[in-house]
Amino acid sequence: MGAGVVVAVAAAPGIPTAAAIDGDLALNGVYAALSIGNWAKTNEVYIDQLPVRSTWTIESTCSDPQTCAGQVTSDLGWSAPLRYESGMWSVSHEVPNWLPCPDGTAYPGQQLYRFGTTAPGGRSQVGSSVLAGEDVTSGPSGACGVGGPLVIRMPFRLERIGG
Repeated sequence: MGAGVVVAVAAAPGIPTAAAIDGDLALNGVYAALSIGNWAKTNEVYIDQLPVRSTWTIESTCSDPQTCAGQVTSDLGWSAPLRYESGMWSVSHEVPNWLPCPDGTAYPGQQLYRFGTTAPGGRSQVGSSVLAGEDVTSGPSGACGVGGPLVIRMPFRLERIGG
């Protein structure tokens, strides 16, 4: 019989393992999404928009404490890639016919959600079931004969509601 080599690997104290990183940081399950329209702004001026409620199904995995990726599927009919970088989650998708023009044409909008975990006092808390951030939707510059793009920003809340 030949000699064998046995290698043992142990995590250093205080350094999370890949399973701990993924289990605490990754988002997986069903979430209630709320874009808070009565706090919407365009050009830093408050505008009254209706709140938008939806249900998201999220699947993600993390390769390290700063990098995660996955997929969001919304009950509003869209699906898009999800990313986690530098402490914030983001998901972006196109909204068809978002900006209607007086001549009957319409332009798409690009909707970007950015959010992170929250805890009492506004601190970040990995593993929290509530996340908060913003929903930013913008139309193309020049749409409807207007020089600049229309950009609407509103607060956003995401809460885990199921497995």
